[in-house]
Amino acid sequence: MGNSLKSLNTRLYLDINHFAVHTAFAHTVMAFYAHLAGLGLLAILLLAAWWRARSAEYAPRAVASVLWAAGGTVIAWGIAHYGLKPLFGEVRPYNTLHGVEVLVARTNGYSFPSGHATIAGAVIMGLWLTKDKPLAWIATVASGLLGFDRIYVGAHYPFDVIAGMIFGCLVLLALFLPLVKLLTWFDNFLIKHTPFSPMVLAKTNWRPYPDYFDKQAS
Repeated sequence: MGNSLKSLNTRLYLDINHFAVHTAFAHTVMAFYAHLAGLGLLAILLLAAWWRARSAEYAPRAVASVLWAAGGTVIAWGIAHYGLKPLFGEVRPYNTLHGVEVLVARTNGYSFPSGHATIAGAVIMGLWLTKDKPLAWIATVASGLLGFDRIYVGAHYPFDVIAGMIFGCLVLLALFLPLVKLLTWFDNFLIKHTPFSPMVLAKTNWRPYPDYFDKQAS
């Protein structure tokens, strides 16, 4: 990162940290959301998307899209945490800047890209790809707040969060078509050959028309 961008990154971090210092009334809520509640809310949204997808017109593909939203999020986080963070080796801001407000437990792990933001970006893209607009909008707002919150509590620089969100979105988008096609086949298999069709279909008495699976595979 060039000196000018690094300077901007630090300045934005300090501005948000200064704001955090002067909003002590929000510390408890913001710290809780940044650590556990934010990720929990995104997990609930994914579960809700799966539940709603079971009632979609083409439920196997709809459920497959949600499965990729969840699985792709885990993959994106894994790559960011175990691959990109060691590669870039950026030290946490509170380990290099003195006197900053930190509202969460300090760690010695690397900072870039933000793992929470990677998850947030992946869930945003994943839910938009499912075409469940109400849940996608909620996820967008919730994820945006989580990204800001990770800076607010002192854990990340702004560019850590921006990069994480972009990376999460790109992973979900790049592999969407092949993985959803594969997962759709898997969902069709569950319907046709196992007793687990309620995992894919809301109506257990649903029956596909004769060429349903051929149409879905095309």
